[in-house]
Amino acid sequence: MAACYKPASEPASLTAVGLLSSAHVMGIVVWDEEETAGCEGWFARGLTYVCYFIAACYLGFQRALALVVITGLVVFFVGWSLFQKHCGAKLVKLLSPCWKCFLNSWVFLMAVLVGLIVWLALDTSKRPEQLISFAGLCALVLFLFACSKHHGAVSWRAVFWGLGLEFVLGIFIIRTDPGFAAFQWLGDQIQIFLSYTTAGSSFVFGETLITQAFAFQALPIVVFFSCVMSILYYLGFMQWIILKISWVLQVTMGTTATETLSVAGNIFVGQTEAPLLVLPYLADMTLSEVHAVMTGGFSTIAGSVMGAYMSFGIDPSSLIAASVMAAPCALAMAKLVYPEVEESKFKSEEGVKLTRGEEQNILEAASNGAAASVGLVANIAANLIAFLAVLKFINAALSWFGSLVNIPDLSFQIICSYILMPVAFLMGADWADAPLVAELLGIKIFLNEFVAYEQLSKYKKNRLAGLEEWSGSHKQWISVRAEVITTFALCGFANLSSIGIMLGGLTSMIPQRKSEFASIVLRALLTGACVSMLNACVAGILYVPRGEVADCPGFLNTVNFNTTSYDIYRCCRQLFAHLASLSNCCGHYNNTVCAMKP
Repeated sequence: MAACYKPASEPASLTAVGLLSSAHVMGIVVWDEEETAGCEGWFARGLTYVCYFIAACYLGFQRALALVVITGLVVFFVGWSLFQKHCGAKLVKLLSPCWKCFLNSWVFLMAVLVGLIVWLALDTSKRPEQLISFAGLCALVLFLFACSKHHGAVSWRAVFWGLGLEFVLGIFIIRTDPGFAAFQWLGDQIQIFLSYTTAGSSFVFGETLITQAFAFQALPIVVFFSCVMSILYYLGFMQWIILKISWVLQVTMGTTATETLSVAGNIFVGQTEAPLLVLPYLADMTLSEVHAVMTGGFSTIAGSVMGAYMSFGIDPSSLIAASVMAAPCALAMAKLVYPEVEESKFKSEEGVKLTRGEEQNILEAASNGAAASVGLVANIAANLIAFLAVLKFINAALSWFGSLVNIPDLSFQIICSYILMPVAFLMGADWADAPLVAELLGIKIFLNEFVAYEQLSKYKKNRLAGLEEWSGSHKQWISVRAEVITTFALCGFANLSSIGIMLGGLTSMIPQRKSEFASIVLRALLTGACVSMLNACVAGILYVPRGEVADCPGFLNTVNFNTTSYDIYRCCRQLFAHLASLSNCCGHYNNTVCAMKP
């Protein structure tokens, strides 16, 4: 099969957006073959799709809105690639001096800094708690600078551009209505897509098991997602989008092609899969570049396990946003903690290519992806069994030791809540929520994020069920703001068990550099953990309440009280707060409600 369209600057790949079948109908296929007489066939497919597109829009534009968005994105990227092919070199040559001046302009950076300060001053006048998150962000950056390997060699361009890109992404996703709606829609579509897993898991395990047992409910999602990712890699879509993201990071931050490519890949794949993207170059990469590769792995989560977290009830849009925003922040903080002091061989993207894989067809790619996930599923299940059992044992031991000094409730979670409570507060959690957020942070760092997200989902379910916030001295759930901040803070593989996974993966690829990998892995782990916390701080700065009931009296007059919910609980609490002043009002005015008072 030949192609009519083939970009000049990209390796063998295929572009597909949205539905794979639609991409084939549209004929937007990129193969590394000679251009031959196949153009007529692709033109016919394209014409067929145009007719289908017009018919869908005519019969129901609102229903076809998703198709319109997908088609618009495809047209934009194809047009951009064609423009790059024919005019890209001339445009780069023309704008290169201005672009370099713009990137390195301290005047521009100062203007942005002043603008940020003014915006914060105006925005935090309504929500002062945002200043706490901003203070936490500054404290974490200063802490990482203090841990820097070479203070005088820090590339401040990479640091400021990385944080700036993270902030811009955060504003678009969290603050703007179009961005928030887009990521909410994307999260909903992913949940619908992942729900198709039940078709396979219910056939294999039965309906009862997949509704009652965690292993048969969440883990099959990992298999399905891994299968889909393998198909997308075979088609070349993942390579294409990773190249685009890495290009944006590289031209703005000035990082090298290899480290940027690996960090961009971490948005979609895990800490041992992303280095495979740059495997041919890993042996020649500098220690700073390897540190960036490690940091990217510790700062993000794989797409496959993200699906499992969504099945817990964790907000999909927050998970997607956290993973995307972590990429520029991870690269920036990696360059802050371990600046480049060697001469890199990969300052240009020339010569850095991505391959399609060795599968012969889509069916083989799907089969290989599903088979490859078996080890991951077994690893997740084994780790959960081991870590939860160890946690239970540690808590039993601590409770015994504590009972000897009249502290019978001593546990690992309580210790973490006291140690990490200031960190949780600086990220933006309310002081009342800070102990629970700190507890989840401790579980994530010392055990793993899977256990932490599972516990967070319990708090969220308690809140949505409308349970009392406090049961005696025990807090049963945390606020929506604290939930969002915690979701961002937990989104990363930075835990102690990941050290072995990272070292094992990289050492198996390049055995001769084992000692060098071991010398920087702890620094990368610390950086990765702080990146997730920085992400949480940005979420705390930008978070605004959405979707809350504004008219509580009207809501309570129409709601069905057969069940409880968070909205009912919140409105009832507001009503109880106003009852305190009811007696004073009844002392001056007559109303039927006064006669109803006990």
